[in-house]
Amino acid sequence: MSKKRDRLVGHGSNRQQNRVEPAANDDRTTGSVDSQSNNQDQKRIPLLTLFFIVSSIISIILYRTVYAPPPPRTNPSLPYVYQRGLVKTDVNYNDILTENSKVSENTSNRHFGYPVLAYITPWNSRGYEIAKTFNSKFTHISPVWYDLKSQGTKLFLEGRHNADTGWISDLRMKGDAQVLPRVVLEAIPINLLKKKKQRDKAINLIIAECKEMDYDGIVLESWSRWAAYGVLHDPGMRNLALRFIKQLGQAMHSVSLEKNSGKQSLQLIYVIGPPHSENLQKHDFGPQDLRSLSDDVDGYSLMTYDFSGPQNPGPNAPLRWVRSTLQILLATRSGGASNLASKIFVGINFYGNDFIISGGLGGGPIVAREYLSLLEQHKPLLQWEKNIAEHYFLYSDTQNVKHVVFYPSLMSISKRLDEARLWGVGISIWEIGQGLDFFFDIF
Repeated sequence: MSKKRDRLVGHGSNRQQNRVEPAANDDRTTGSVDSQSNNQDQKRIPLLTLFFIVSSIISIILYRTVYAPPPPRTNPSLPYVYQRGLVKTDVNYNDILTENSKVSENTSNRHFGYPVLAYITPWNSRGYEIAKTFNSKFTHISPVWYDLKSQGTKLFLEGRHNADTGWISDLRMKGDAQVLPRVVLEAIPINLLKKKKQRDKAINLIIAECKEMDYDGIVLESWSRWAAYGVLHDPGMRNLALRFIKQLGQAMHSVSLEKNSGKQSLQLIYVIGPPHSENLQKHDFGPQDLRSLSDDVDGYSLMTYDFSGPQNPGPNAPLRWVRSTLQILLATRSGGASNLASKIFVGINFYGNDFIISGGLGGGPIVAREYLSLLEQHKPLLQWEKNIAEHYFLYSDTQNVKHVVFYPSLMSISKRLDEARLWGVGISIWEIGQGLDFFFDIF
């Protein structure tokens, strides 16, 4: 804010007229000389006062110029958003509206030293451009392209039509991030897991696609599907599920591809959900599963988001919940104590949620453009909840229905990166096309 300037108001003075009584002629000359001298003295006094004031001001300016310490400089090694003072709890909606698209000119500078897996969805084309712009921020990029499906006894891999080879070439020209498309196992699990021919066929389809399309590997999602089918509640089927993942990892590692950095085997990253509690359920992926697959799986994409939903409105991923999830999976109470930590990619959501909290329940996910529209329309007061380490705000719509909005902020992301550093784990982002541009400055 600009400072108000105090106006200097001159004080008026009533001049007194001194009467001179008539005197002798010889006295008049003397009186006239004294009067002129007094007038000259009176004129000198304001001039001297002005001189001293001006001299003092000049002296102060010179002193400050010569002897005052230089202004503090920003640390160039800090992320650009830190230099601009944007990573804070007391963020203003207008700060986000005016700053969200401004990023560092050096988009290749990495500030997070652990692996970063970036998901991209074909229904959000913005993610493709983000991946090229901030390519060096990511170590792994996973476009959501493939489904392995079954039709009777026949298996087929669907999704080649989504693949963009030109985009992959652009990525590899700009950086070294590995491209591992996501494959979801939609095939009926009982047939797939019980029949050796089906398992072999599924593995061959995946490896053949990786070779033909020159992928670096895949991100496999199946555990949640198998849990939905109920097969993980059966100990025998659960063992077959784990055996299939191991067999796939071993087969992929046996394939050696020639890359710019030399020979490299195909990589397998496996998607896992967070355990519901310390008392593991049969369908939970737990620490024992993590250890049993560690030799054959290169990484685990941990879905630490979607903590709340329309039926239970609240934060996207409370930090204490993320921490307790890591404690359960790594079977430890403190960070950095497990050599399996380096294989975990802790999930961070770049989407938010707009939940209805009066007049019934409802609402759902929002992405960057919808979030910015809400800020512009409602000009809300953003509040920081320390216990969950997330920002949120409230607003009422045109029907006077109350909403609560949780969406990532620079501070909430920064807190999660600090937690990841403490544990020595990587990060997975779902998904990069849904976030604000200046989020990537932190990574």
